[in-house]
Amino acid sequence: MSAERDSAVGEQISDGGRETAKAAKTAAAGGSASAKKAAPARKTPARKTPAKKATAQKATAQKATAKKATAKKPAAKKAAPARGPAAKQASARKAAPAKSSAALKKAPAPRKQVVAPKKATASVPAAPAKTVAAHPQGESRTALVRRARRINRELAEVYPYAHPELDFENPFQLVVATVLSAQTTDLRVNQTTPALFAKYPTPEDLAAADPEEVEEILRPTGFFRAKTKSVIGLSKALVEQFGGEVPGRLEDLVKLPGVGRKTAFVVLGNAFGRPGITVDTHFQRLVRRWKWTDETDPDKIEAAVGALFPKSDWTDLSHHVIWHGRRICHARKPACGACPIAPLCPAYGEGETDPEKAEKLLKYEKAGRPGQRLRPPQAYLDAGGRAAPPLGAG
Repeated sequence: MSAERDSAVGEQISDGGRETAKAAKTAAAGGSASAKKAAPARKTPARKTPAKKATAQKATAQKATAKKATAKKPAAKKAAPARGPAAKQASARKAAPAKSSAALKKAPAPRKQVVAPKKATASVPAAPAKTVAAHPQGESRTALVRRARRINRELAEVYPYAHPELDFENPFQLVVATVLSAQTTDLRVNQTTPALFAKYPTPEDLAAADPEEVEEILRPTGFFRAKTKSVIGLSKALVEQFGGEVPGRLEDLVKLPGVGRKTAFVVLGNAFGRPGITVDTHFQRLVRRWKWTDETDPDKIEAAVGALFPKSDWTDLSHHVIWHGRRICHARKPACGACPIAPLCPAYGEGETDPEKAEKLLKYEKAGRPGQRLRPPQAYLDAGGRAAPPLGAG
């Protein structure tokens, strides 16, 4: 009985062992299955890791946007006080330089507006004097030089026979005649000097002359006492200082009694062929009308005009200007309507502009009358000029 029990127990044990083995296998299979199931669970966290990172990045981005929002909020808060009065003043101060800079940028516009009317009005023939006169104020140095030289060229064509309008045969006669021409016309001097030089042909003769006799000869020229003193004094200076010869240097000529720069340049240019500008009353008047210079002092006029021309042109320039002033561009009534250089003249319109009326104002050969010289150069006569009558010829 015990053996059967034991075998039964053994069978139970073996069955239990089998069951245990089965259970173990089942557990092992379950374990492997659970292991197999656990494996994807391990892989899933690995796959879910980027999601966590993405969520972390989103959180970081949200924090960043929150920070930016918080950063913008103070800016907005700071911007808000800009509506207050202090901010308005500050903005006004900041805006002021912008306006000034804008004004500076717009500054060239008024300049163009100032120049434009001049050009526009200069084309109006009704009032050329006013419109053209303002033009040279804005004239460049180059434009002034060109205009001045063109005027000289035009005058050279109008007066190709221009020459000194004093009769003389040598430097001594020229210097004496030039001194006598002060405050009178060259015609009156030319009518007076023949008698003077006939009686006193040399510096030595005039230096020893009786002043009363010389005064009587020079009476028609005006200021005859002062002129007598000057011509006798310069004759003595020539004899004592220069051996009776007229010097050919400016610094020597101006030392003679009654001789200034104007007289000296007349002598140098016409007796010695050395260039010089003769600034007489006609020359002064015309160069100011032409806006070559605004100077009134003769020495300053000489320097200003001389700078516009080459030195070789100075002597002929003086003749052209003086001739034009005596014949057409008069002091009181310029014959603007008969002026050949009217388009170049800023003062056009100061005189008579009607051509027929202006022609009646012309003088000397331009009006068909005699010139100022009793013995003019042959070129002048060939050009149609007429010699002046002697004193007392009517």
